[in-house]
Amino acid sequence: MARRDPRLRTPPGHLLPMLHSHHRPLLALWAGLFVAATAWAAAPPSIPPIDAPELAALGPDRVGVRTIELVDPDQYDVLAADAAGVVPKHDRHIVVDIWYPAHPAAGAQAENYADELVSEEPAPPAHFTVPGLAVRGAPAVAGRHPLVIVSHGYSNVTVALSWLTENLASKGYVVAAIRHVDPMIGNRSTFAGPLLRRPLDIAFVARTLSHSLDTEGLIDPTRVALVGYSMGGYGVLTAAGAALDPAGPANLVVGGVMLPYAAGHPLAASLVVPHLKAVVALAPAGGGTLHVWGDHGIEGIKAPLLLIAGDHDLTVNYGTGAHDFFEHAVHAPRYLLTFLGGGHGIGLDPAPPEMTSDLWNFSWFEDPLWRKDKIIAINTHMITAFLDRYVKGDETRAAYLDGLVPRIDDTTWPAELAPRFDMTSTGTAPVTLWKGFKRRFSTGLELLTAPATP
Repeated sequence: MARRDPRLRTPPGHLLPMLHSHHRPLLALWAGLFVAATAWAAAPPSIPPIDAPELAALGPDRVGVRTIELVDPDQYDVLAADAAGVVPKHDRHIVVDIWYPAHPAAGAQAENYADELVSEEPAPPAHFTVPGLAVRGAPAVAGRHPLVIVSHGYSNVTVALSWLTENLASKGYVVAAIRHVDPMIGNRSTFAGPLLRRPLDIAFVARTLSHSLDTEGLIDPTRVALVGYSMGGYGVLTAAGAALDPAGPANLVVGGVMLPYAAGHPLAASLVVPHLKAVVALAPAGGGTLHVWGDHGIEGIKAPLLLIAGDHDLTVNYGTGAHDFFEHAVHAPRYLLTFLGGGHGIGLDPAPPEMTSDLWNFSWFEDPLWRKDKIIAINTHMITAFLDRYVKGDETRAAYLDGLVPRIDDTTWPAELAPRFDMTSTGTAPVTLWKGFKRRFSTGLELLTAPATP
């Protein structure tokens, strides 16, 4: 895996499952795949805990992974501007990790991911490993699968989202996670780089893979989804059609190179991903003092939208962030899932062992209040329901999203209808617990929904 630049210093605050009986043989298969390849006892984060809601469970496919490099020619490099403000152009090399449904050879070993994240100065970057399910280079399952583009947070790494990438690939999605390379967040002049590049890189990768993987016969280029966390949330919302404000801070980039991409300008349409069926933004940046889309730019999103956030996010303000986006994305059917009391750390894997002895490193991964494996199990359940419905067209998933009591703590389950401790809600009256969630193990969530308006 690529190393992170040790000069970068970004505060981390910034930015075996209970399966149904017909899935138990699959669990044995998955277990056999990763145990031999894992030197320590932790399970891959893509396998949800026993109290996970129903759709968090792995799908029927095994998973492959490969890494490619794409080249976007002749791109502005705003961080290389000279003293006179002249912005040079360079070919931009973008590394992408791709997870996909696969047929690994018998006995093939699963991937153990390794990477690093920035530590608190003056410590060097912190290295970590994450056990996985995917087999590198395994032959792909035949057929055309939906494409999901994933954009990580500021100075994050793709492998730290393996909870989602592997899980979705096991359910028949091809998941392409972009390895963004970010500068130091504390310097406003360098922050301009990600403001420019996030949506540009997402749109470029989506267009390029839609062609190349379509030619390969691996994806259906008419079924594309975007998922982004934190800075990646800003990126996917912009690439989904949220129009940049010409007077906003995104256009104060040195040399004015981003202005052509703002609303009403000639390159604005080039930021928007074609054939977009759904967009998911976890703890998305872009609101508050950034205000990158102005008062109305978020209205440009038309694709179904799932926002996921904690209402105690100290990095990306919930009220002027996810909640405000939900209120103003009026032309999209939309959902806002809130972890009540939750913070910003809802996007990455549980903390690997190497990241648990230092609070800074630990905070990259963990939430102060919520158990992390529970967060990602809930996220996986809701994202699966959302993508299956709007990307695959499976309307049976609507029952997991629509018509729910907004606060899960206000739901009911009469005692006489609960003979077993480990029951899962079917979502049928008089039980009002959200469909797929476990009795006695579901609390602290809110789901707001709104239809699109003309």
